[in-house]
Amino acid sequence: MRLLIARCQVDYAGRLTAHLPMATRLIMVKADGSVSIHADDRAYKPLNWMSAPCRLTVSPPPSDVEAVVAADEEGLTELWEVRNNDGDTLQIAIGQVFHDSQHELGVDPGLQKDGVEAHLQALLAENPDTFGSGWTLVQREYLTPIGPVDLLFRDEQGGYVAVEVKRRGEIDGVEQLTRYLALMNADPLLNPVRGVFAAQQIKPQARTLAGTREIECLLVDYDALRGLDNADDRLF
Repeated sequence: MRLLIARCQVDYAGRLTAHLPMATRLIMVKADGSVSIHADDRAYKPLNWMSAPCRLTVSPPPSDVEAVVAADEEGLTELWEVRNNDGDTLQIAIGQVFHDSQHELGVDPGLQKDGVEAHLQALLAENPDTFGSGWTLVQREYLTPIGPVDLLFRDEQGGYVAVEVKRRGEIDGVEQLTRYLALMNADPLLNPVRGVFAAQQIKPQARTLAGTREIECLLVDYDALRGLDNADDRLF
């Protein structure tokens, strides 16, 4: 991971456009290639970012970029352009640098799930028919370079399906599964791999984002999987 604290101006161009004027910020470049820009007042949420897979290109700043930055800034050092596979770009004009370091974090073991979420994953692994007839489990905690996918199945047609399991489905979970799918689909032994986002509750924003990524959403009944709620015993 690279950590850069510097004066910078940031412009995003894609389905939306966004501009951050020149200011001092933290720029994080992670091992998967993703880039995020942070201020000192927003907890964990970045001001702007580009998720992997993406490509970072560094070049000297052209004169037209120098002309649009704040007048009190002199001597831009670099121009970063981060581009994803859809053609969206994040352009970062780097001014004065206060800190620049790189750190090897190694392979992260991943988030340790709470009791309900871990049990939900185990139950889904034991009951692949929850997703569809003819599904078979390939592996739990299928390892990728950026962490383990909760469940890897083959569907009734033999295609690979990556499943991310959450108790509460939010946007972060969809982004996480998107990164896994990008890496898995780059593997010719797995491609094509589709995704399923499985949770007890899924927020509308997460469901909408999943739809744009062609990720299927599945609401899971935890009690039914545990055998505590039999639909045949219900009066209505």
